[in-house]
Amino acid sequence: MNLTELAEQHGLHRVGARPGLWSYLKQTWARRDFITTMAAYRMSVQNQQNRLGAVWLVLKPALNALIYGLIFGVLQGSSLPRDYAAYVVVGVFLFEFFASCFTQGAKAITGNRPLVQSLAFPRISLPLAIVVEQFYSLMLSMVVMFAILIMMGHFPNWKWLLMIPLVMLYTLFNTGVAMLTARLTVHFRDLTQILPFVSRLLFYTSGALFDVTAIFAKFPWLVQLYDWHPVYQTLVIARSLLMSDAAYNPLFWAYLSAWAVFALVGGFAFFWVAEERYGRE
Repeated sequence: MNLTELAEQHGLHRVGARPGLWSYLKQTWARRDFITTMAAYRMSVQNQQNRLGAVWLVLKPALNALIYGLIFGVLQGSSLPRDYAAYVVVGVFLFEFFASCFTQGAKAITGNRPLVQSLAFPRISLPLAIVVEQFYSLMLSMVVMFAILIMMGHFPNWKWLLMIPLVMLYTLFNTGVAMLTARLTVHFRDLTQILPFVSRLLFYTSGALFDVTAIFAKFPWLVQLYDWHPVYQTLVIARSLLMSDAAYNPLFWAYLSAWAVFALVGGFAFFWVAEERYGRE
């Protein structure tokens, strides 16, 4: 009998060993208070660094909508979608949630290296805390988004209630994205410098600022390709729910649900299998 077998016989396990799947899930659930508290603490610290505090959580997407809306509005000319101001507000405010999970999730492990190296806990708690933090920001920004839409003449109706399941699916998808980028940057540190450019590219091509069907009318194959774009699907559904004259393919709900499940399960599995490597690379 070697030392490893002897240790296992007496209930001793290797330090930092990855627990089984079910045990890992239970440990993560047991630390839900830590996840939410860490998310709230991160928001508080970031707000204290600015004089306007939490106002920036809604001011940033509002300024982005104004600036990019003006620039792309001029560039598009006659191809502008109807009610362009509301169109851009919905696109920019909701895309901000994806972009934040995408880029901030990448720093979940590398940005908390001392914590990862000194304490034993499910490392997935860190990207989850990022998503919770960005979800809190989304809730605040959506209040402002609704207020802007009302001022533009889009008044609440029963369809607005469907934003609840839409945001839930969108959050599940972004959670998977955050877990994916969290692990990738552990192995490839330079990705933290590249991902902001990728995020910007996705922003410009997601349909947040333009009508895909109008811009690519001469390329129907490209429009059909966009129908499988999860962020685009989210924006199209949201605009249809919040802007009464907008239409969408009902199958987008099924597509987005499939993307959410795939991203969440795939992102979790991808992150979990490397649990032992976090803090060691």
